[in-house]
Amino acid sequence: MTTFKLHTIETAPEGSKAILEGALKQNGFIPNLYGIMAESPEVLKAYSQMHQLFNETSFDPVEKNIVWLTVSYNNSCHYCMAIHSMVAKMFKLSDEMVEALRNNTPLNDAKLEALRQFTTLLVEKRGWASDEDVKAFLAAGYTRKHVLELVVGIGQKVISNYVNHLAHTPLDEQIEAFEWEASSINQE
Repeated sequence: MTTFKLHTIETAPEGSKAILEGALKQNGFIPNLYGIMAESPEVLKAYSQMHQLFNETSFDPVEKNIVWLTVSYNNSCHYCMAIHSMVAKMFKLSDEMVEALRNNTPLNDAKLEALRQFTTLLVEKRGWASDEDVKAFLAAGYTRKHVLELVVGIGQKVISNYVNHLAHTPLDEQIEAFEWEASSINQE
């Protein structure tokens, strides 16, 4: 297995230091994902900028968390499932909703379930949604703007999911309580 360095502010390339400092200030710790990404300032910047852009979309905080957890579930990302489970709790998603997302089971809210299903469809079909799929998402109360913004959220998570797959990113102590393991059905 190839080992990837878990950078600190002191060991990171110059282009990554400011983002790591910002993460430390915001979170009280540097997530291991950021420590791994720091090896390439461009990857860390891309991920950080996509995160900021997705946060600026018209999705509300609950919907953003649904997207993050749904993409991470479908990409079998142990690290992102753990950290976004913690983040979802911070944004007051119910235990029931978080568990449904962690287990890929339907949500009790029809509109939010449509978001979960459409996100899953886009990940599984690599964006090849049919016109009927898009119409069903719109009929649930979303807009064409949401359809396009969802691509940003998926793109953001694909970056982190793939980095975590390649680096086998260890869980931070702060998220160990949210450990998650992919089912054998979801791994190849």
